[in-house]
Amino acid sequence: MTVPVPGGSLDVRVGGGAGPALVFVHYWGGSAGTWNGVIDHLPPGQATVRFDQRGWGASQALPGPYHLDQLADDLARVAGASVRGAFVLVGHSMGGKVSQLVAARRPAGLAGLVLVAPAPPQPPAAVTEEYRQGLSHAYDSPETVRHALDHVLTATPLPGILRDAAVRDSLAARAEARHEWPLRGIAQDVTGAARDIEVPVTVLAAADDVVEPPHVLRDHLLPHIPHATLTTVPGAGHLLPLEAPAAVATALGDFLTAIRR
Repeated sequence: MTVPVPGGSLDVRVGGGAGPALVFVHYWGGSAGTWNGVIDHLPPGQATVRFDQRGWGASQALPGPYHLDQLADDLARVAGASVRGAFVLVGHSMGGKVSQLVAARRPAGLAGLVLVAPAPPQPPAAVTEEYRQGLSHAYDSPETVRHALDHVLTATPLPGILRDAAVRDSLAARAEARHEWPLRGIAQDVTGAARDIEVPVTVLAAADDVVEPPHVLRDHLLPHIPHATLTTVPGAGHLLPLEAPAAVATALGDFLTAIRR
């Protein structure tokens, strides 16, 4: 289906039927396809929604701005148009920060929030200007993307097909969208919004994540969403949906069971 948004429309993939629906929001460099492995491990018939965010993949022709508030507006429109009934936002990394902003708006039907190796609402001190400038060049070429995948984003090598897809996804972006997150979005403090989140929240951290390590999430996320629970997935890095899709799917199933009680 397509969902009208400012400047055009988003192609949205809707699957399954049984809710609450899981609305997936990909990381900086990802796509709707980032969640393929997770969805493959979910029970048949589970309702799912996913899409390429503005400026990425099938949505790269959409004009800016590409800042977090615009991405949150897009996500709110997607959820509102594609879900009838309850839904859970599932945001990874940058998508986790976008999802926090939407959850803080308390949209009708929102039943919960699952944050997968999320960018925390409070930027850590390590997110310096120098760090952000360097990060903005991570997806300059196939070679820089492969280096980021092999040495920063993952703890174990991805299978060739997944690695190739991740490279393509990271390069399939408007330049302005590719630069917005590292230069500005990652450093945006959204703690005020995070404190307005009222729905149940679970956080999945990866034990070997060097981008958003568990201790960063404990120090820079949990104090601002104190009712959130944090679970650490062993043997995985930042790209949890690609490295440990079964573990992510299991956590989602447990969360859905808990909120249905």
